[in-house]
Amino acid sequence: MKLLADSGYMAMRHIRNLIRQPWYVAFTLVQPIIYLGLFSSLFQKVVEIPGFGSHSYLAFLTPGIAVMSALFSSGWNGMSIIRDLDRGVMDRFLVSPVSRSSLILGRLIQLALAILVQSIIIIGLGYLRGARFSDAVLGIPVLIVCAILLAIPFGALSNGIALLTRQEESLIGAANFVLLPLTFLSSVFMASNLMPSWMRSIAQFNPLNWAAQAGREALTTNVDWGYVLLRLGWLVALSLAFGWFATLAFKTYQRSI
Repeated sequence: MKLLADSGYMAMRHIRNLIRQPWYVAFTLVQPIIYLGLFSSLFQKVVEIPGFGSHSYLAFLTPGIAVMSALFSSGWNGMSIIRDLDRGVMDRFLVSPVSRSSLILGRLIQLALAILVQSIIIIGLGYLRGARFSDAVLGIPVLIVCAILLAIPFGALSNGIALLTRQEESLIGAANFVLLPLTFLSSVFMASNLMPSWMRSIAQFNPLNWAAQAGREALTTNVDWGYVLLRLGWLVALSLAFGWFATLAFKTYQRSI
């Protein structure tokens, strides 16, 4: 109970900080909105390629942009840890009775809530532009769950890297090193069966691809729930692995002070 209470308190602290920076929230949506607007117009004829498998590129792109945006948002989650380290806030928490795990878990709860709002906005913008889905009532909530389950492990990874490097420049470099290849080696922008075989092989092990495929499948008429749940299970397993990494990184930081 103490862990949950402390995590809730820490999450509210980060949510309040986020609310005080409305322009930051707006700027995080600029890139996905640009992708959604430009790419849906630029590649709208790609659905005419035999084997693409979708009647509308906008309907294909919107779930991909939702999960891609979640990935990028999670990649910068460790920045708040570096700010707390630089200001001495983290050290003050460590001499308080607060649960140590809540210092990480609270950030991930705030991240999940931010991804929830962000995904709703992106899906809503896609709908306003004309994206239609066969099973939106059940599929959209599943898509949002996919986005959150993708964000959690990479948020934990970002926090772990931040605790180990303690420098913004290092975190930025590491985030770009991870996020950009994952994006372009996935089916966010192109159907998997039209990708080169070597890219398709790599995409099978790409968490971003798992989330995009599961989200798209959940929006179809005859959903293969085994396919969806398998990929969600992989994301949960990844969350546990990267959560363990963040815990080890936190213990390493504690031993260094």
